[in-house]
Amino acid sequence: MTLLFGGLAMVALTGAMEWSSTNSRLTARHNQYQETLLAAEAATEKVLSRMIIDFKRGDEARVYNNLELYRSMAPNPSENAVWAQYLFGDVNGTPNRLTVENTQAWGFTPLQSQYQGLYGLAASYRVLCNARKVDALNDITVAVEQNVQVATIPVFQFAIFYGLTMEISCGQPFNVTGRVHSNRDLYVCPDSSLTFWTDVTAVGNIKWGRAPGDSRGAPSGSVTYKGQHDSGVASLNLPIGTNNSPEAVRAILEAPPPGEDPNSLMGKQRFYNKADLILTVSDTVITNISSITSNRVGGVWVVTTNYSYTTNIILSGKTGALSPGGMATVSDPLLRTFVNVAPHGAATNSFYDSREGKRVIPIDIDVGKLRTNTALTAALGRDVTILYVEDKRIRSVNPSSQLGAVRMVNGKTLPTRGLTVATDKPMYVWGHYNAPNPSNVGSTNTIGTAPAALLSDAITVLSTAWKDDKSTSNLSSRNADHTTVNAAFLSGIVETLTYNSYSGGVENFPRFLEDWNPSSGKKTFTYNGSMVVLFPSQYATQRWGMSGVYNPPARNWAFDLNFMDAKKLPPGTPSVSTLIRGSWKLATPKRPGSSG
Repeated sequence: MTLLFGGLAMVALTGAMEWSSTNSRLTARHNQYQETLLAAEAATEKVLSRMIIDFKRGDEARVYNNLELYRSMAPNPSENAVWAQYLFGDVNGTPNRLTVENTQAWGFTPLQSQYQGLYGLAASYRVLCNARKVDALNDITVAVEQNVQVATIPVFQFAIFYGLTMEISCGQPFNVTGRVHSNRDLYVCPDSSLTFWTDVTAVGNIKWGRAPGDSRGAPSGSVTYKGQHDSGVASLNLPIGTNNSPEAVRAILEAPPPGEDPNSLMGKQRFYNKADLILTVSDTVITNISSITSNRVGGVWVVTTNYSYTTNIILSGKTGALSPGGMATVSDPLLRTFVNVAPHGAATNSFYDSREGKRVIPIDIDVGKLRTNTALTAALGRDVTILYVEDKRIRSVNPSSQLGAVRMVNGKTLPTRGLTVATDKPMYVWGHYNAPNPSNVGSTNTIGTAPAALLSDAITVLSTAWKDDKSTSNLSSRNADHTTVNAAFLSGIVETLTYNSYSGGVENFPRFLEDWNPSSGKKTFTYNGSMVVLFPSQYATQRWGMSGVYNPPARNWAFDLNFMDAKKLPPGTPSVSTLIRGSWKLATPKRPGSSG
């Protein structure tokens, strides 16, 4: 009996030891497999990191031309001693090589992953790596494959796009009908019902609540997401060849510095270089010599000279007679009939901005006269689709009490091919803009509109009832009327953190100076377009929320679906670039170093 039980015990012990040994081997094999998988993935990530850098510093051609470089980028011991334990190979098992190939040529195409539903110029790439741990207990090879797109996305395909922190704190029901993206955090803090009808993405976090610096109580409204809302996505950046800080990005609205190559990455993004026509307004100083007087004061001769200023207006345009990018001056004054600039000190053609606390001395652009100026088109040899306004007035506009700006007037009907207007100064839009069909005014129907964009330091909408001579009156005397604007807006804002107080959010991105809720009944601002914020305002810097500036309109806002058609995007639409991750998968392994 003793021998029997002893034998049974030995069998049980042997089985337990065998089970333990098998389990240990399986665990070791599993751990080796996971480590090898991570090594293969690390190799593909090394390539993708370099592709991202190359794409941001150049373009897709730079990525394509570097395919052979990427294939040679297997991790090596000079980077980290751990890589001496592994052998890497491409799809054929060729040692120290990776498979990197272009699977779809560069072209306008639907985008993948979290940007499905958008279109952009994109190319697709496949990156594959086999990895094997050398001198290991188990002979295990793992293959990882990643498929990605490098893409540039027209920024006006987004209903709302922020390069800064985004805040939405609507006080009335607010429907956002297109894609939304923030390159930082997105604070959702409505005080009414807020509905996102399509996808929302943020590089940072999508947070319920007030942003830092906004001391108001908790939001009292609600939010509904009809699509996906994803945090931690890849940033979408302008390909300007430098960091994408707001200060760097703002340069796309500024005139280039002397010597900058227009074909550089930044040069290609500047609207000054994209423009068909550049309007430059500057001061000419006239000295009245006859009025010089000299007085001896305390043994010092004091000379007093009277100066006056006149406005110098220059048009420069690209012409077919010059090489691409060349400029010629259009000198005939008759071609400048669409430009109106108030003489120095004149009370006419100027108005008071109660938010900024300054008198605005605008450069008025009469869109109707520009549209019908056939002589200008003939002189340029092309239609004007992109107009850049350079305001170089430094004497006739006193920045301590006055604000130089561009104002769009008579813009109900645009040129047939569309019109983009850009300036680094603030911009005002007076009355209906790009709303040629009376039956569609006040609606989201944009059939018959032209591709349009307005880009500036800040954007203020003046209604159809605006009167310059009422601008200094009390708010109750500045009554607005129903107004429709159909155009993409790209501009700056005053951030909440700047003043440690809420500064308006998306719902107040377009500025107002009128009472949109007069005793006669609430008036509606109808807007169809795309709202893009990339930098803080530099000239129009006073915060939202001061009393006596405006009462808000009823907001009838929608994303303009025309912008989903590449042929209907506004002229010169900037595009943001990114690497979009598609599928990640395990591929059929091929042992590195094997033949056949």
